Amino acid sequence: MAVAPDELRKDLDGLRLDRSPAPARRRWLTWVAPLLVVLAVGGVLGRRIAAGRVPTVETTSVVVTSPGRTEGVPVLSGAGYVVSADRYISIGVRVAGRIDRYLVEEGDRVRAGDPLVQLDAREYRSTVERATANLRLAQAEAELARQRLGRVESLQRAGVVSREELDIRRAEAETGTARVGTAKADLEAARLALEYTTLRAPRGGVVLAKFKEVGEIAVPGGFSGSGDLIRMANLDDLRGQVDITEAELAKIRIGQRAEVVPDAYPDHRYAARVVKLYPQVDKQKGTLRVEVQIERPDDALWPDMSARITFLEPVQGAPGGDAVLVPRSAVRASPQGPYAWIVQDGRARRTALTLGPEFADRVQVTAGLVGGERLVIGDSPPLEDGQVVREQEPG
Repeated sequence: MAVAPDELRKDLDGLRLDRSPAPARRRWLTWVAPLLVVLAVGGVLGRRIAAGRVPTVETTSVVVTSPGRTEGVPVLSGAGYVVSADRYISIGVRVAGRIDRYLVEEGDRVRAGDPLVQLDAREYRSTVERATANLRLAQAEAELARQRLGRVESLQRAGVVSREELDIRRAEAETGTARVGTAKADLEAARLALEYTTLRAPRGGVVLAKFKEVGEIAVPGGFSGSGDLIRMANLDDLRGQVDITEAELAKIRIGQRAEVVPDAYPDHRYAARVVKLYPQVDKQKGTLRVEVQIERPDDALWPDMSARITFLEPVQGAPGGDAVLVPRSAVRASPQGPYAWIVQDGRARRTALTLGPEFADRVQVTAGLVGGERLVIGDSPPLEDGQVVREQEPG
């Protein structure tokens, strides 16, 4: 069946794509949206580029140390304890007796000779009285024996008594003298036992503990200190004790200066000196125990307190001058030698350095710095000589 030309044209027009111009609003979005994205990206990049042009660097001032006016600079530090040089002093009774009363309490500070514990002394006083009476009796008998000997000697010269009688009287006199000596010794022993009923501090220190109660019987000796009544520590000679590794032994020597800072009082600093290196390394830990003597201990220090012990090393400055110390992180390496960045008038300046000995986290500079300069430390962005920088104090 034949199709009319008009109908065929109508069908073909329905299949044709619409290529007419888009509305004005759609055309505006097609070019404005990409432009906004470009502007945003450009702003971010611009800010990054601007920030990169003026880098921020961490700075600190160069430290100047005057040799002879300070103890030195730290070369090693470790956590340790405060100990007594004599460790602990345990005091027990010399004679048996019932505990009458304690004359001190835990924490009391005592001096040498101060009374600590009083035992019941009645029995020992009676022993002294008995010994005193025995001495008087022996002295009276000895005096009578000497008088008899004198009379017999006169009679023997006159030929009235025999030689044998004279020998007997002489023996009686010597026996009396010996009995007097024995009585004196017994009296001295009784007095000493009476004195032992009062326990006294053998030296100055602090009372740490009491082991028995009033009314208990105390006896001398015993196993594992069972006869002890008082434990005290000597505070006249306090020391800091710390373990250091074998790799650090070269930094320590006898007589070296040190500083002890107790954890309980971080603002208290005590000057000390190395006095003992223990003669054996702990092979399990690979450490050696070191003791430093605290020169001027005070009432703030107690045995077994934890403390930070820092070992010091004196610095040597130029003849007649000072020593310049810088953080290790400020020194940078290059084929031309070590150098550092200093900040002057807001610009980074490269400065060549001549280095001296190292002290823990600091290095001595013998040439290149005079002190007071602002030094770039830590990891900094790549810098150029004369570049503008922004300073930031270390946090």
